[in-house]
Amino acid sequence: MTLSEEDYIKAIYHLGKGDNVTVSTNAVAEQMETKPSSVTDMVKKLAEKGLVNYKPYKGVSLTEYGQKTALTLVRKHRLWEVFLVEKLDFSWDEVHDVAEQLEHIKSEKLIDSLDKHLGFPQVDPHGDPIPSKKGEFKKAIKKLLNEVPIGTSGICVGVKDSSPPFLKFLDKNKIALGDSILVLDKEEFDGSLHIQIKNNKIHISSQIATNLYLKITE
Repeated sequence: MTLSEEDYIKAIYHLGKGDNVTVSTNAVAEQMETKPSSVTDMVKKLAEKGLVNYKPYKGVSLTEYGQKTALTLVRKHRLWEVFLVEKLDFSWDEVHDVAEQLEHIKSEKLIDSLDKHLGFPQVDPHGDPIPSKKGEFKKAIKKLLNEVPIGTSGICVGVKDSSPPFLKFLDKNKIALGDSILVLDKEEFDGSLHIQIKNNKIHISSQIATNLYLKITE
């Protein structure tokens, strides 16, 4: 497989939210920042290789082989992110683009050794689950912060938006994975929240609340 083909497989996987649903070629084009006609050409090639099921005007989904390939790429990407943060002192907003390059390394032995060296981590620096070598992982039971009622407390376990600007915002406001969060109040006007993190009370926008995942503790 070419690097471009692998990128398409992973994009289709993420658009389907890992559930292998059919996604439109327009959605893939938007994700890949390319023309729909280019996507059509690519998915036809992927279909010939047995990686996707493609139906004109209906969309594309991954085959079992395509799903396995996507999970392998996701595993490599997230393991490299853990390595960059834990071993090379990268910040969590710096690792995505580097991991995008490293995920294309083919050596299975290297990735297995990396996994063992890191102690078989279950999640990446953004709280996303890391598939095992067999492509298995547990989906976390979590809710977005804006979806929980006032008085809810929980642990910050992930981010929906992993873009550098958002992650830098969290660092600036000292919000990190593993932090205990208590929802104190919600503004009816704009949906913004008053929350308590550790002993600090802060006010966050609705946009921030829609991008933080909480594992409920009470």
